[in-house]
Amino acid sequence: MKKTLLLIPIVAMLAACGSTDPYTKRADAERGRQERQVERVIDKAPKWMLEVPTSKSAVYSAGTGSASDFSMAFKIARQDAYDKICMTAGGTASQRMKTYKTESATLSESVSRSSCKEVDITGVEVSEKKIITEGNKYRAYVLLALPTGDANVLRRAKENQKVQELAAKRSTEAFKELE
Repeated sequence: MKKTLLLIPIVAMLAACGSTDPYTKRADAERGRQERQVERVIDKAPKWMLEVPTSKSAVYSAGTGSASDFSMAFKIARQDAYDKICMTAGGTASQRMKTYKTESATLSESVSRSSCKEVDITGVEVSEKKIITEGNKYRAYVLLALPTGDANVLRRAKENQKVQELAAKRSTEAFKELE
């Protein structure tokens, strides 16, 4: 009995010392560093990334991307913004989710699928961009603007070109019909 009473405080002291394990400290420090990095990314995000502008003559879309290469970070961010413009212009999305719960654990599974038919983004412009460092990577933010209607000069020129080509083709066919 005396031995048991003597062992209880020793075991309690050893258990308390377990929190000074250098690997636990290392893991906690790493988690803290990652949290600070995420907070920095949010703090450094431009206002337009969180509140995309609206306009009657343009569709705006913001995207972000991270990569170890400066140019790749911008490419990823632009593609992210393109995807959002595509969804705005009539893309579709579906989602299915399953959840299993027990008293000790919860397992969730989510599957999403989005689909976007070809959308003509002629005239899309990079309205704003920003890049920051994120650890040993670059984080790029891009704001795209797709002018609509008469504001999209490039799309109007493209449409006029098609009309001209069609008219030239039809005129040749019309003259052949006269012969």
